[in-house]
Amino acid sequence: MAYAAAHPKEHCIGIDIASDRIARAVRKHERARLPNLHFVRADAEDFLAAIPKGARLTAIFILFPDPWPKRRHHKKRVMTHEFLGAAAAAAGQGAGLYFRTDHEPYFREAATAIRAHADWKESDPAQWPFEEPSVFQKRAERYFSIAATRR
Repeated sequence: MAYAAAHPKEHCIGIDIASDRIARAVRKHERARLPNLHFVRADAEDFLAAIPKGARLTAIFILFPDPWPKRRHHKKRVMTHEFLGAAAAAAGQGAGLYFRTDHEPYFREAATAIRAHADWKESDPAQWPFEEPSVFQKRAERYFSIAATRR
């Protein structure tokens, strides 16, 4: 909400797989009346695959995704080599990718994947284009961030 309010000329799309979080966001959106903000209940990779060919993302924020801490669930994590490839294909050159989590093992895995991916170059996480603490960020004792730029 805050990002869309601060950037009224940008189209902003919030994506989540959990319908209750989308429903809550839609209620807040209706009160805020931000015409540039939309929400979609979808898997992130499915959403990226559905983006029209000519459209390009300028920024991708992945904020406190489910870390799926059990080893057998790691395959459900969003920050994978495949996701990074799909995100790069949908992003314009120079687009930013911003990842934040309070789960250190997931952060280490995601940071390794970003650093190893040919389409992304790590950038200074202190230079995020917008900072508004999320509910999850406010609850976290500490959190970890990484930023990257589309090559």
